Amino acid sequence: MVGYDPKADDRDISNVEVAVAGSVSGLVTRVLISPLDVIKIRFQLQIERLSRSDPNAKYHGILQAGRQILQEEGPTAFWKGHIPAQLLSIGYGAVQFLSFEALTELVHRASVRDARDFSVHFLCGGLSACVATLAVHPVDVLRTRFAAQGEPRVYKTLRDAVVTMYRTEGPLVFYKGLNPTLIAIFPYAGFQFSIYSSLKHAYEWALPAEGKKNGNFKNLLCGSGAGVISKTLTYPLDLFKKRLQVGGFEQARASFGQVRSYKGLLDCAGQVLREEGAQGCFKGLSPSLLKAALSTGLVFFWYELFCNFFHHMRKADS
Repeated sequence: MVGYDPKADDRDISNVEVAVAGSVSGLVTRVLISPLDVIKIRFQLQIERLSRSDPNAKYHGILQAGRQILQEEGPTAFWKGHIPAQLLSIGYGAVQFLSFEALTELVHRASVRDARDFSVHFLCGGLSACVATLAVHPVDVLRTRFAAQGEPRVYKTLRDAVVTMYRTEGPLVFYKGLNPTLIAIFPYAGFQFSIYSSLKHAYEWALPAEGKKNGNFKNLLCGSGAGVISKTLTYPLDLFKKRLQVGGFEQARASFGQVRSYKGLLDCAGQVLREEGAQGCFKGLSPSLLKAALSTGLVFFWYELFCNFFHHMRKADS
């Protein structure tokens, strides 16, 4: 079970083990979903419509985008920015799950609400994600810059990117897009944790026998469902965040089509709605939902798997 549960007998693992489980779950998942993430970011940053009918549109579908990226940039393009992305996943996973376990236990010990309530998981999930975001946001900006650049590359290495960005744009560049990130991540992660818990309860209610036997499948299925629902509900803010993160990076985007400059979150939202319509706020939703289903499902799957592994190791030693 994710989060503190006073009735569970399988949560006698340490904080270090929680952090390791969160880190490894993020690491393994990131390797698998990186190609979808690159395609999603390219879609989000494209000003032109994602349609065959627009002659200026570089990308208009997942398969077409995948083929074009492969032809123009080679297979390694699907793992552009993979090192900062892995640092992001490892750090984010550790801080998020550690914070979530601590916050749900705090709620229980304060006797405020049942630590397993939907509202508690929503609030603690959102807060834990905000804490994790503050810790790793500079790496997220680096990851986005690497995934967004075409050929020839503006940044050759991670060190080159850090030095160049700091020298040309100042230290605050590493927190570009922080406001929409925090605004988006709180409900997104809150829904992830609360919906995941609710779906697990619903699965066990609908299939009581199966719920006991196929724990890993249940975790994967419920995690995927939680990812799809929460991503759909909060997607426009994710798009605005990506647009803001590549501000000042227009020269590397020239080969992809039109570029825009935004003064802030409200200006970005206004320009997108005015120029691209309401559907512009959902560019890249298809690969994003595929990614959300896989990543959230796998993160919860691996996290629960490693927590259970640590629990059985402790039982074997005692």
